[in-house]
Amino acid sequence: MIRFSAIRRSSIKQLTLSLVVGSLTLATVPAPADAQNLTPDSAAAVKAAFLADIEVMREKFLGLADAFPQDKYTWRPMEGVRSVSEVLMLIASEGYGFAPTALGGEAAMSRDESRALSSITDKAQVVDHLTKGFAHATAQLESIDPATLVAPRNLFGQERSTPALVMFVGGDMHEHLGQLIAYARSNQIVPPWSR
Repeated sequence: MIRFSAIRRSSIKQLTLSLVVGSLTLATVPAPADAQNLTPDSAAAVKAAFLADIEVMREKFLGLADAFPQDKYTWRPMEGVRSVSEVLMLIASEGYGFAPTALGGEAAMSRDESRALSSITDKAQVVDHLTKGFAHATAQLESIDPATLVAPRNLFGQERSTPALVMFVGGDMHEHLGQLIAYARSNQIVPPWSR
C-alpha cells in the first residue's frame, strides 16, 4: 500500500507538471487572426483559393457525372439517401445559390426553383445544370470586391469570417464529392482522375 501511494503521488506530480507546462505553452501561442485582421489583399487571396478549389470540384463533379451511365442516375445505396442525380443536382443548386451568396454574390434562381432541380434525372439535363451552376458560382465569386470580404457575414444565424465561410461552403461541397466517389466505386465506376 505504501508503494502504491508513492507511485500515485509521483503520477500526480507528473500530471501537475505536465498541465503547468502545457498551460504556459498555450499562453505563449498567439491567438488566431480574427475577421477584423483580414485585409482586402488577404481576402483576395482567400477568394482566389476558393475559386481554384471550385474549378477542381467542377472538373471532378463533371467527370463523375459523365462517368455514370444514365441507368445509374437514379441509383441510391439505400432508401432515405440521395440518388446519384440528386447529389449532382444538389451541387448544381449550390453553384446557383449557396456558393456565391455565402460571400455576397447573387443567386441565379429562387429557393423554390432550386429545390425543384432535385427531381431532374436525365443525364444531359443534369450535366447542363451542373455546368451552368459552376459557371454561375465562378462568375459571381469573381465579381465580388475583396474589400467587401474583410468583415464577417451572417450564414445560418452565425457571424463567420470569409475564411470560415469558404471552409464551410467548400467543406460541404467536398463532402458531396466524397459521397459521389463512394457511389461510383459501389457501382464499379472508376473516377476519371484515378485512371
